Amino acid sequence: MLQFIKQLVVAIALSFYLFSIGFPFLPAGVNTKMMLAILGVIFLVFEWLNTKKITVSWEMLGATGFAIIFSLICYFTTDFNHTSDYSYANYFVTFFVWLGGAYAVCTIMRATHGTANLRLLTFYAAAVCFGQCIIALIIDRIPAFQKFVDSLIEQGQDFDRKIGRLYGIGASLDSAGIRFALILLLIAAVLSKDQQVRASRKTTVLLLIAFFTIAVVGDMIARTTGVGFGLAIVYFMLNIGFLQFVIKKEHFKFYAIFGGMLLLTVAASVYLYNTDVNFHSDMRFAFEGFFNWSEHGEFKTSSTDKLNDVMWIWPSDLKTWIIGTGRFGHFIFSTDIGYCRFILYCGLVGFSVFALFFVYNAIVFAIKYKMYRDLFLLLLIYSFIIWVKVSTDIFFLYALLYCMDMERYQKYHRRKLT
Repeated sequence: MLQFIKQLVVAIALSFYLFSIGFPFLPAGVNTKMMLAILGVIFLVFEWLNTKKITVSWEMLGATGFAIIFSLICYFTTDFNHTSDYSYANYFVTFFVWLGGAYAVCTIMRATHGTANLRLLTFYAAAVCFGQCIIALIIDRIPAFQKFVDSLIEQGQDFDRKIGRLYGIGASLDSAGIRFALILLLIAAVLSKDQQVRASRKTTVLLLIAFFTIAVVGDMIARTTGVGFGLAIVYFMLNIGFLQFVIKKEHFKFYAIFGGMLLLTVAASVYLYNTDVNFHSDMRFAFEGFFNWSEHGEFKTSSTDKLNDVMWIWPSDLKTWIIGTGRFGHFIFSTDIGYCRFILYCGLVGFSVFALFFVYNAIVFAIKYKMYRDLFLLLLIYSFIIWVKVSTDIFFLYALLYCMDMERYQKYHRRKLT
């Protein structure tokens, strides 16, 4: 029982990290991510008091350098353009908040399991995202529960209700979709490469239940989930012999379980689509492109039409192309597209550094986790894909990996800087 409570605390901490929320009794802007960051600093101080040192990897110092340089460029562009929009001039603060929160989560995980690694992160993240999907369905279908959640948590849910979108506890819109997408990739990677996971039928089944639930319900919450699902399927195809004509013996059990879960998911989805009004409308939204393709012969969605028609807005002069306008917030250029917003804000100079930051992170962990090199390649591809839709990033995942990396350095005493 005690171990279960500890595991529940890890899951809650990770949920508060990935899907941060505020509370009505706290000042506006204070959320669980910030609380975890403060907790992470406290843990770090205790670590320093116990060991008399703080160990930081050279790779993390490199990432810190990128974050600071990008922030300085953004600060320069705001100063040069005489604006006070420091949306990304303060990125180094966001960087350290994510690191602090990640350190707290990893410390709690290590206290429960004795270690914090990619496998454990995938297990907990899959459970958290699965739970968010179930909670979103319950909120959508039980008004009393929705009222209860909304009274306790502040997460901008008024907008979600206004546009008729599903939401969980901190999980809504593209922010949730990006997290769902990344977790689908992690699940695909662990199922494909981790022999300890593949050897357990129970673990495989549970991960695939989470995988297909997140793929379907997550897409109802935000269609950015679908990109991650597509990349996860590509990962499976490349690593488990889907493209081969001969089924290897070691893959046969996984094929059987995967195929069975896929059939069950399709059957359940078709049944609910035809019998449940809410599920019907949610499916129409989630897979709008496929429905338009099957019914009208054209793969398109209302959001992509809007993006293509009115949101590709580029600089109109050379100065803006180079250093930007220093304006980002308040939807000032009437576009959601990440590429446009970044370049309009800090120009190609700032955007190039920001893009290289994620190339750097992907390379660092592709080297660290040689078995998962293709995972980090797909994470890098996803980083560039999402900027077609929104102006956000996936450093929150790398922050967790950097903190796990620090623990490995402390344990094995490899290339450390004190």
